[in-house]
Amino acid sequence: MYKNNKKVTQRTVVVVDPYTSGSLYAPAFKAQGVRVIAVLSTEQTPSVYTTSFRKQDFDAIVKAHGDFEDVVATLKSEDPICIITGSEIGVELTDKLVCRILPQYANVESLATARRHKGDMAKAVATAGLPFIKQICSADATEVQQWLESQGLENSDLVIKPAKSAGTDDVTRVPGAKNWLSVFNDILGTTNKLGGKNVDLVVQEYVTGTEYVIDTFSHNGNHSVANICQYTKKDNGNFIAIYDKMQWLPPQTNVYDELVNYTKATLDAVGLRFGTAHVEIMITPSGPKLIEIGARPHGGGHPVYCRLATGDSQLDRAVRYFTSSEPIPESYELKTNVQVVFLICESHGYVKNAQCLEAINDLASFETSAVNVKNGDSVEPTKDLWGAQCFGFVVLKSDSLEQIHADYLRIRALEKELQFDSQP
Repeated sequence: MYKNNKKVTQRTVVVVDPYTSGSLYAPAFKAQGVRVIAVLSTEQTPSVYTTSFRKQDFDAIVKAHGDFEDVVATLKSEDPICIITGSEIGVELTDKLVCRILPQYANVESLATARRHKGDMAKAVATAGLPFIKQICSADATEVQQWLESQGLENSDLVIKPAKSAGTDDVTRVPGAKNWLSVFNDILGTTNKLGGKNVDLVVQEYVTGTEYVIDTFSHNGNHSVANICQYTKKDNGNFIAIYDKMQWLPPQTNVYDELVNYTKATLDAVGLRFGTAHVEIMITPSGPKLIEIGARPHGGGHPVYCRLATGDSQLDRAVRYFTSSEPIPESYELKTNVQVVFLICESHGYVKNAQCLEAINDLASFETSAVNVKNGDSVEPTKDLWGAQCFGFVVLKSDSLEQIHADYLRIRALEKELQFDSQP
């Protein structure tokens, strides 16, 4: 995300791959009287993004999967005040465009791959001297085996995941490293949900602790914290990244300083100086360790729910930075308790009584929901965040944490009432 000090008569912003939460930029900027251009990096929109892309929100759409120089020339002619990343697949293209069009506001070019590729990301964090999870990124199974032996991990729990994907796509736990090679070969070379090929994989030690996500907006190397949330996840077979719930925390939480200091050091390590990011960190018995960084807005419409909790969001800060002189706060205030509960499917078959979930709307702390299942739908056990979002989620809001917890338990009880047929 980058700013141009040049005065223009008609302000224009460019959003690269404005999918999922990135789709919220267009209406927010337009509310400030700014034209919005969408740049699409792929010929076909990945299927997981299609429902979030609203063509009608943009004044122009530029397809960037052809000649790069033509794209640069087209965007230069618009004299944009900023070029901003909308979603995961746009991270690299945004960096390239900014280096050519608004270089004075570019992120550190030599660290560009560390802001998208999970292997390079971990190397950058380690090089900066920060605590990190032991891991290797490779397409060579022999190299991985040698690394496991050198680290004494050949009989330890492992995690295997693609180096360039999102939404916990194909994140797999391998207990005791048993059959790790089979899992490795099953994922390597496949096409992930973002439409890219898994050309190399991250293999890492399995660590335990409490997981958090910190949303930030950075300008000129200053990293402001828009919110901190605590994740709760659960296992669903070998799939370790099944989202259970996400709770907004007050800045007075006792882990605030530890998380924020590590977050800012991590953003520096990967060379992020401008833009939104969400940083996933686990506080382990040996301290905070990076899970990964998304150098773009927190997905799934997260900024909307952040507004409920804090009255602000990283996306709103970005819009204000480029359209007003209002200072960006360093932190945030929690105005009320907000929790997102992700619906989880533990069975497979055809849903026969989806109406049992209608009682969710009557919960005392109910704010909104997206329950995406109806009678006759064919469902599979939830294995990643994409699956959770397809099945549905519920947003709870209340000044009472006790009420939120009671309503969370009720949601889980209603889930267990779901019944399935083996045939449609």
